[in-house]
Amino acid sequence: MVSTALRDAPEDIADPLVEFTAQGLGNRPAEHLWRNLVAVDLSFYKSSLSEEIRDEGRAQGLEQGHLQRAAEDVLLVLEQRGLEVTDEVRGRITGCGDAELLRAWLARAVVVPEAEDVFEGE
Repeated sequence: MVSTALRDAPEDIADPLVEFTAQGLGNRPAEHLWRNLVAVDLSFYKSSLSEEIRDEGRAQGLEQGHLQRAAEDVLLVLEQRGLEVTDEVRGRITGCGDAELLRAWLARAVVVPEAEDVFEGE
């Protein structure tokens, strides 16, 4: 495997090979596989591709963290109000990937008579 062989290569040799391989693959499905191989252990890659992958990973992690926190906030309000939160409601809230929708649900969670009512208006 090229990515494994590059692990022991000097940086000035590995960096251009990582970049050239990614450029050569273009938008083909193999390009996605290459990015995944390079992403497995980026600590030894200092190329622009590895930096791009790290930045994408950080952004995705932050976004996921914000969504998870927003879902937890909705559930916390419902539970603190003593409302029964069914598995279905919990699953829908924690599975939501829309920050604005979670924000709307949080606002509703403060006033709804039942947990299921946070979804009204969708």
